[in-house]
Amino acid sequence: MLRGIATVNCYVDDPAAAAAWYTRVLGIEPYFDRPGPDGRAAYVEFRIGDHQQELGFIDRRFAPSELAAGGAGPIVHWHVDDLEATVARLVELGATPLLPITEHGPGFVTASVVDPFGNVLGVMTNVHYLDMLGEEHAAIG
Repeated sequence: MLRGIATVNCYVDDPAAAAAWYTRVLGIEPYFDRPGPDGRAAYVEFRIGDHQQELGFIDRRFAPSELAAGGAGPIVHWHVDDLEATVARLVELGATPLLPITEHGPGFVTASVVDPFGNVLGVMTNVHYLDMLGEEHAAIG
């Protein structure tokens, strides 16, 4: 069911400041920057590492209240092939829905649940993950 880490999202007070700091750390600019309704950065994302995995920073004002109250940490999103079926199965097994299935742009759809032990589990369909997997398979054979 869980195929690989697709995106790690961290909630921050100032996504633009996080982007500037990580630009210095990583030596690259974010490839994606989405403003919020007020024009300020609401989400910035880098692609890093050997598999160009996604590291995103979301304005904390958009954190679900369940996470914001506890100082919202990162949500790791695992790529899955069938998002609706995966969320339904997780809930059937005792997880509690946290964030509903939400499209963030063509090919990037997320949801998250809280497992029976209080951990947030993010799942998503992610075209970038599939593209990277396809490139790996093409290079092998």
